[in-house]
Amino acid sequence: MHQLPFTALLNHLFAGPVTALLLALGIHPKHAAAPIPDHLAMQILVCLLLTGFFLAVRMSLSVEKPGTLQHVMETIYDLIDAQGAEIIGHDSRRYLSYLITLALFILSCNLLGLIPFFESPTGVPVVPLGCALVTWFFYQIAGFRANGVGYLKHFAGPVWWLAPLMFIIEICSHLARILSLTVRLFANMFAGDMVTLVFFSLIPIGVPVIFLALHLGVSLIQTLIFVLLPMV
Repeated sequence: MHQLPFTALLNHLFAGPVTALLLALGIHPKHAAAPIPDHLAMQILVCLLLTGFFLAVRMSLSVEKPGTLQHVMETIYDLIDAQGAEIIGHDSRRYLSYLITLALFILSCNLLGLIPFFESPTGVPVVPLGCALVTWFFYQIAGFRANGVGYLKHFAGPVWWLAPLMFIIEICSHLARILSLTVRLFANMFAGDMVTLVFFSLIPIGVPVIFLALHLGVSLIQTLIFVLLPMV
């Protein structure tokens, strides 16, 4: 069974407990000796890297002498804050913590595939689906928190006698957003990985650099789109 080096390390350390947990939940892994797949290992790595990044930023915070990490984090904050204020409105900052975390997680997952011996977990459908589901529930909960039960009026439309039809259409529309978010991110990252892999196998010197740059651009654009749509 092919495994990435980091995946092999996690399976070597935690295969026993993970397999036991899955069996206790009634899930039978295909490979008991390697129950952790590559895409999950890559997500764990991203979470560890981001946690380290956040801790480093927190420990280096300074008003008088801000460091490089602080400047980077402030730039990210300002970009998402500006977009949120423009799209969401004056209450946008209450959602910034989630939006920034989502953006950094997806961007890190996208860019991970540029590093040898790693892959982009967002190129596997279940990872974008997880992000889409969490985002879907987040904005539904935010709607109820902001408007109470009156949030359901949003599904009924402005014309009362069309409310039953509009309710069905709106429910289908909201559920379709999960699919659209998932497919858009997965398809672009999967395609980018495949194109890069093909050209590396055909022409390993020079030309693949162009597609690595393309992969970088797609990673940034897809992260921006995935964050902008929940704002809308």
